[in-house]
Amino acid sequence: YAASVLVEGNRIKRISRSGGSVSAGAATVIDAGGATLMPGMCEAHTHFSWNDAATLDGIQRMPLEEHVLWSADVARRYLEAGFTSCVGAACAKPRLDVVTRNAINSGLIPGPRYLAASQEITVAGALGDEMLPHLPFPEFSFGVVVSGPEEMRKAVRMFLKYGVDTIKLNLSGDNFAANAPAETTWMSDEEVAIAVSETKKRGKRVSCHARSCESIKQAMRHGIDIIYHASFTDEEALDLLEARKDKIFVAPGIGILFAMMDHAAPWGIDRKKAIEMGYEIEIAAAVESLKKMHKRGIRVLPGGDYGFAFTPHCENARDLEYFVKHLGMTPMEAIVSTTKLGAEIMMQGGELGQIKDGYLADMLLVDGDPLSNLAILRDQKKILAVMKDGTFYKKPEIPPPRSRWGPSVAG
Repeated sequence: YAASVLVEGNRIKRISRSGGSVSAGAATVIDAGGATLMPGMCEAHTHFSWNDAATLDGIQRMPLEEHVLWSADVARRYLEAGFTSCVGAACAKPRLDVVTRNAINSGLIPGPRYLAASQEITVAGALGDEMLPHLPFPEFSFGVVVSGPEEMRKAVRMFLKYGVDTIKLNLSGDNFAANAPAETTWMSDEEVAIAVSETKKRGKRVSCHARSCESIKQAMRHGIDIIYHASFTDEEALDLLEARKDKIFVAPGIGILFAMMDHAAPWGIDRKKAIEMGYEIEIAAAVESLKKMHKRGIRVLPGGDYGFAFTPHCENARDLEYFVKHLGMTPMEAIVSTTKLGAEIMMQGGELGQIKDGYLADMLLVDGDPLSNLAILRDQKKILAVMKDGTFYKKPEIPPPRSRWGPSVAG
């Protein structure tokens, strides 16, 4: 609908659906010329420190100094691409997420509202264990490798000391890992229980990499808050997810599944190889699982594993198109998944993610109607302006005075 929106400080002061002025005094007026004003998007499965390499090894071995600068620059790019909130889902070195979040919050660097994650915590031989037999040094491993409850306790306490918002556990395998396929489950119940107990004591959340059916059930048994992937399910797993649908979030990261099938050939994984690795089977399972979750009212959010060579950063809004094409969402449901539901995973559901009186002023001005064409949300040129917390981080061009049109509002 045609509207005018008044921002004062960092909040939306007032909305007028008539398209007339909402300001009684002096104000900077931005004539949106019929563009669409919508809430800022949330990426629910963010890896700022993934450096667009083709392998875990290529990400992990970037020197620390360069990695800090890389993460800071990617944070800026996400904000300018329209992601005003991001949930960290693992970082490549112990404190990368924490220092990036702190630099954003202090105003040192521009970036989205950010919740910082730990490195991936894994077990020997599972996804994230990159240690070489002849060089058994933790620094050579992508994830933190633990064995048993007490090693888990030590690792979790270390990350909590560093100040993370979320502890990340790799419960299942992944077809990306040669000896740990997606349908396998690796971590013991005792290890998971200790991780959740230590994290919840400090009021923080636990997320998990859980592609296999058993790992999803394990996550539900232990009260894990955020489930990444969730490809393989049965009725029991779906029932467990539905029973906790008001407490959990699922961010499947289906973009990387399609990328492995269709876009990874330049890095040695053509379609035939991807099928051999199990991606065709996983795509079919994931689509059916996620369709059922959506019908059951389980919160399914976009985002995941952008930052590889075949899923480069800032293509993230492609997930919205996949949600419509493959999961049966309407375009508005897809937008709600990255705005209203995004606010909920950010734990700010009552003040973020909608264009509403009194809400935080995180907004995008988009050239076109995303309800008609979701692809415009991944076209940087179509994101005309980005406001976070009442401040423009991508400033709109202010045209000379003319017939004033309010923006269309998708909120």
